[in-house]
Amino acid sequence: MAFPGEVELREERRAVVATLDSLSDAEFESGTTLCSEWAPRDILAHLMGVDTGLVEYVKAPGRIGQANQAIVDKARSMSRHRLMNRARHWADKPAPLTRVTALFFLGDTAVHHQDILRGLDRTRDVPDACRSAILREGVVLGGRKLLSFRIEPTDGGRAMGRGTVVRGTSEALGLWMTGRAGLEPELEFAD
Repeated sequence: MAFPGEVELREERRAVVATLDSLSDAEFESGTTLCSEWAPRDILAHLMGVDTGLVEYVKAPGRIGQANQAIVDKARSMSRHRLMNRARHWADKPAPLTRVTALFFLGDTAVHHQDILRGLDRTRDVPDACRSAILREGVVLGGRKLLSFRIEPTDGGRAMGRGTVVRGTSEALGLWMTGRAGLEPELEFAD
């Protein structure tokens, strides 16, 4: 039995692995991403840490950033080959808790996939489920913006919030709400 969003999560994880496979060694190790402190390999380590790094989150209760960084730091000593072998397993076999919460983790995975692609000036057709998940992730992480902005997705979905109207794709709105820089040219702001 698949949980809600589980099939899409596996597909997105496989897409992340395919993107990372396509990178040169230099891009993989030190390429620019929208997560300014992390290279693509670091984003992969963070994403895999959701399944494997529970100990780090327990050791740093309430300090998610610290736990994320500890997971990334541990993975920096791994070779690309080893990290990618682990990534293929991660993509195909999500941990039980991740499977149950797949709809939530689909957003995190899709946002970080875009962080890698956009940071390296690459694009892709974002699947509908991922666009919706990116917007949900934006609402979760940047929901305070809904107190000042009314977001109106131009590719479906309902408007939310109050204040200055901001229109754009679900992907662009979600990334903007999570705090990613440089999305403003893709958005229309209206009073």
